[in-house]
Amino acid sequence: MKRLLIGLSLLLLAVSPSDSKLSERQRALHTLNRLGFGARPGDVDRVLKIGVDKWIDQQLHPDSIPDPAVDARLQEYSTLTMSDAEMIQKYYRPIVEARREQTKDPQAMEMLRKDAQQVLGDLVSQRIVRAAESSRQLNEVMVDFWMNHFNVFAGKGIDRFLLTSYEREVIRPHIWGNFEDLLMATAKSPAMLFYLDNARSRRGAINENYAREIMELHTLGVDARYTQKDVTELARVLTGWSISRPEQGGGFVFRRMLHDDASKTVLGVLLPEGGGIGEGERMIRFLAHQPATAHHIAYKLAQRLVADEPPAALVDRVAKRFLATNGDLRQTVKAVIDSPEFRDPRYYRAKVKSPLEYAISAVRAIDGQVVDARPIARELQKIGEPLYGAQPPTGYSDKAETWVNTGALLNRLNFALALGSNKMPGVRSDVAALVPTGGIDAFALTLTGGALTEETRKTICERVVDDTQASVIAGLILGSPEFQKQ
Repeated sequence: MKRLLIGLSLLLLAVSPSDSKLSERQRALHTLNRLGFGARPGDVDRVLKIGVDKWIDQQLHPDSIPDPAVDARLQEYSTLTMSDAEMIQKYYRPIVEARREQTKDPQAMEMLRKDAQQVLGDLVSQRIVRAAESSRQLNEVMVDFWMNHFNVFAGKGIDRFLLTSYEREVIRPHIWGNFEDLLMATAKSPAMLFYLDNARSRRGAINENYAREIMELHTLGVDARYTQKDVTELARVLTGWSISRPEQGGGFVFRRMLHDDASKTVLGVLLPEGGGIGEGERMIRFLAHQPATAHHIAYKLAQRLVADEPPAALVDRVAKRFLATNGDLRQTVKAVIDSPEFRDPRYYRAKVKSPLEYAISAVRAIDGQVVDARPIARELQKIGEPLYGAQPPTGYSDKAETWVNTGALLNRLNFALALGSNKMPGVRSDVAALVPTGGIDAFALTLTGGALTEETRKTICERVVDDTQASVIAGLILGSPEFQKQ
């Protein structure tokens, strides 16, 4: 097993030679992998029948794609439609009050905590169900991208009860609009204000966390030309941007009495005294339209959709499109997808799937139905990407070396073997029905859309007695470098 994992690590990080041009079938598979969470059996043929370009255009306009099955599934999760105020009233306040009263009944406290776990459980489950089963695949990829870009950690206090509305009202409605609107929505989000401590930043006792991260991570990027003085001044601008008390619903509030009303200068922008909330809004609009911001967003999108180290020429072109369209995110994403680099064979199967991409694509490859998402959520924790579980504001990395280590690969392989043998709780599938005639090579083509390398084929042959061991073969193919790359 150790030799298998070492070999797997090397193969995953290796760059494969490529032809000069992708075939239409390869292009369809590549599109399903990069703009979605992988192909289900028959998906490549369906995309080819529609036309790859037409499928992409449909995905860029997700509101036009009916999704009744997923819409029906989401009704199972009762907390998804609750407001922050309702969430706090039902789940947060009882725990706080029990602690205040120093209850002597540990069983009662445990029941309150268990009830509260439903909130994050529902949120995680809907993300998994949507990724695995939604027809709006690119939409779910972009939700994952922007939730990571504007990361909020569920493990920080009250944020576990604010994340539902954060995804529902801040991220999802804005990912196909203008970046300025998305940035402003995150800036006024109770979840973000609490996570990065701006909710308690006030005149004379500023907290610089959010001011630093909105420039370093959300907009300009770490290499932009701003100073510590700019961070401090922006933190002063954002004093008073807070949230109401939990018993009042925990929503955004501007506390004028806590705001630093003196004049400030941020990134060369002079803000006269008495600007109030308006100066913060002005700076957010300013940050949203900077060339450095355009470059940073372009780089991140190209990294997600094209390559871990995207070509500089691609990033420059996408950044120009961002600026030319006033930060139109649909047009910016389209600029990445329409680029020759997106179709370049050098980047075909050149990225390693993140744990979420890997787990969901494996479920889709065996045509699995997620009847209970919680076991998959537990597997994601083992593999290294618990949803809403990134503690630092950087979120999760989009580079291969983050995910390629012996422990994570062992957990991926164990997941693949359980899935292939129909032993993964919560997933209903019939792997045997997918087995074609033609042995291992034909099965690999069914699950991965391509051929295995001779080394991978040899490894699989060493671990199976004959071609009738469908579950073992399926698990090993799903755990192979060919499947783990996209």
